[in-house]
Amino acid sequence: MYAIELDNVRKSFGPVQAVDGLSVRVPPGCVYGFLGPNGAGKTTTLRMIMDIFRPDSGSIRLFDTPASSPMRTRVGYMPEERGLYRKMTVTAVLHYFGMLKGMSAGQVRQRGAEWLQRIDLAEHAGKKVEELSRGMHQKLQFAVTVINDPDLVILDEPFSGLDPVNQDLLREIISRLRQEGKTVLFSTHVMHEAERLCDFLVLIDRGRVVVDGTLDQIRAGHEANAVSVELEGDAGFVRTLPMVQAVKPDGRRLEVTLRDEADPQELLLALVARARVRTFEIRQPSLHEIFVQLVGGRHAEDL
Repeated sequence: MYAIELDNVRKSFGPVQAVDGLSVRVPPGCVYGFLGPNGAGKTTTLRMIMDIFRPDSGSIRLFDTPASSPMRTRVGYMPEERGLYRKMTVTAVLHYFGMLKGMSAGQVRQRGAEWLQRIDLAEHAGKKVEELSRGMHQKLQFAVTVINDPDLVILDEPFSGLDPVNQDLLREIISRLRQEGKTVLFSTHVMHEAERLCDFLVLIDRGRVVVDGTLDQIRAGHEANAVSVELEGDAGFVRTLPMVQAVKPDGRRLEVTLRDEADPQELLLALVARARVRTFEIRQPSLHEIFVQLVGGRHAEDL
């Protein structure tokens, strides 16, 4: 059984094909990254999972039941467009949404207080939403999403608007949810967030799957062609070596891009023959680099 199962899902808006034959399977109890550039179809897909939009064709199932069923009560959803009542206090907002999700007043008070502590908003409980900073607003939206202890948490661009400290806090909370057996699906166009957090990933472009699997599986299909080196003395000769395509200084190191089919070990032998090698590290390709390789550079500015 999968927490989420999309089978050949399609959705268009007039002439625009937003989602084009998307098939994705999200195992339970994992953190799953739903990745792609702006406009790739991520938000549309999440809205279909939540039955806000209906697919033109294909099927969507949650915990082995249709997505339009009452099973969605087990799902917490944080949309990209945040929606909190600005004139209500933080406590009132939590109470309101908790009651909408079927919680008792006592449950809302207990879990609301717990979440305000976890997200460092306890001292702001009496403030109105309009008095909060953008980051505080974002954290409150997250607390509203999970206050009823859902089994599946869906987050659309959850790191947007958070400073580095609160990004770390949210990463820690997502990891804790995984430890508690929850399934977390989050969308992002920021690849390094997914690299740090996700058990499984799917990269989409123009509503289609480009690649999916674990990070190791995705990297395994793309050979590393870059090496980070640090040498003693003059390193100007490196760019003249036959296996080297490009050299970029990076502090005390050099980022060396190898030509196609070049063996990093050949580079190491050439370096040792002419200099003392302090550091030699074969770089694994990042998700950003893999994505650019697969779809070209047209979306590089979005990632």
